Amino acid sequence: MKEELESLSSNNTWVLVNLPSDRKAIGNRWVFKVKQNADGTAQHFKAQLVAKGYSQKFGVDFSETFSPVVRWDTIRTVLSIAAVRKLKLG
Repeated sequence: MKEELESLSSNNTWVLVNLPSDRKAIGNRWVFKVKQNADGTAQHFKAQLVAKGYSQKFGVDFSETFSPVVRWDTIRTVLSIAAVRKLKLG
């Protein structure tokens, strides 16, 4: 956990601020995983601090969401257009 907190701090991933008196902090918890080698032995242990998202309110705790997911229809359409126009991919 200490390594994860140091990593977040050194990468400027977050900034600690004082909580306003009229606000309530969002809960969080640690999630632990064991990364394994191909043979099943433990390679290393990973700790991740996650927010309890179900307690967040839109417009108060966050204003927008983003999910880097592409629909398969979009990929097929782009590839079809590239094939028809004989464009190089890559």
